[in-house]
Amino acid sequence: MDKVKHYQDLLVAYLQEYAATPYANAPGLEKMLIVDREHNHFQLVSTGWHKGTFSFDVMMHFDIRNEKIWVMQNWTEEEVAEAFVRRRVPAQDIVLGFVPEEGRVYSGFGVG
Repeated sequence: MDKVKHYQDLLVAYLQEYAATPYANAPGLEKMLIVDREHNHFQLVSTGWHKGTFSFDVMMHFDIRNEKIWVMQNWTEEEVAEAFVRRRVPAQDIVLGFVPEEGRVYSGFGVG
C-alpha cells in the first residue's frame, strides 16, 4: 500500500475512533469528522450548543505533506504523536507543525 494512502486511512480511523466517544458533560455538542483526501487535510470539530452558547471548535487538525503526518492542532488531552507511534508510524514521519521549525529538532519527531 502506498504510504500516503496508508496515512490517510490511519488518520481517518484514528479520528473516527476518537469521535465515537460522546461528551459526558455536554450532550448538546457533537464531534464531526471533516476529511479531504484529495488535499490531505483531516479535521475533527466540535459543534453545537452548550450552556446557551453556540460552539464550533477545531479539536484536531492533521495534514499529510511530503509523506509525513503533520500535527497542526490538538486541543485534546490525547498525545496524538505518541498514539501514531503506537500505531507504527515512524517518529521521523510525524511533524509537530505547531512547534516552530527551529524547535522541532528537540521534539523527538520529524522536522519537516
